[in-house]
Amino acid sequence: MILPADPPHLWPEERWRSLVGRIRAGRRLRPAAWKNGARCAVALSFDADHETFEMGLGGQAMGRLAWGEFGRRVGVPRILALLKRHDVPATFFIPAVSALIDPDEPRRIAADGHEIGVHGWIHENNSLLPYEVERDLMLRARETLARLSGQEPVGLRSANWDTSPNTVRIVKEMGLVYDSSLMADEEPYELLLDGIPTGLVEVPVEWLRDDAVYFLFNRNPATRPYTPPADVLEIFRREFDAAYEEGTVFQLVMHPFVIGYRSRIWILDELIRHARTRPGVWFASHAEVAAYARDHAVAGAAS
Repeated sequence: MILPADPPHLWPEERWRSLVGRIRAGRRLRPAAWKNGARCAVALSFDADHETFEMGLGGQAMGRLAWGEFGRRVGVPRILALLKRHDVPATFFIPAVSALIDPDEPRRIAADGHEIGVHGWIHENNSLLPYEVERDLMLRARETLARLSGQEPVGLRSANWDTSPNTVRIVKEMGLVYDSSLMADEEPYELLLDGIPTGLVEVPVEWLRDDAVYFLFNRNPATRPYTPPADVLEIFRREFDAAYEEGTVFQLVMHPFVIGYRSRIWILDELIRHARTRPGVWFASHAEVAAYARDHAVAGAAS
């Protein structure tokens, strides 16, 4: 075994404390009740990566680009039709290049009443970028989405959730309201930057509340098993039930080129139907959840 030139076990305490302390979870933003007295908030999101899922990693495989095109050609229309049928709002995080490939898509999504969020320029890995490059790409991405959709984005989701030490700083500099890339809690919390409250809301994600980890194959190497759709529904349903009992947020991440197939879209349909059987459920965009949590958090909530 060859050790790295700078092995972590030789890091001085100042270094690992600085790394851990750069971005932390601050106070938990839990309202006494959600909008209109609701017990639980449901925040559905769709990462419309499409062709940039391949290109963002430098890939040029035609088959994988076509796989992304399925999300644009079939997945998004299928999702929009389902959301309209249930009269449920959602948030679509869109890479700028994805929007530029088909400028009509962000317009249609916004016209249906859904939120548009920043998801990078070409689904790039933010954690590998210097501050100046990451900031430039995020600014350009926001401008592109605003121009094409007619809606000013107020939230960010880093591609693959690969947030850099500078991402939260840039989100604050851009005047965004929230981030949705981190996993320090199961409900919204305030982000700390170097120990200082930022006023930014984190709407946290989690791999187990993401359709891709259950359905995507990594062929080289083959590291992700296939999970039957019925089992995925059961996991998501248990997550919702627990969030409902706790009076918090059920947040979910889906991808049009993953969930959009005929044998999987019913998961979303059944999940919405299940949530609707419970009294006091508020379906909201990520921006709505973030703003409500920020403005109505109970003072002194545990962190």
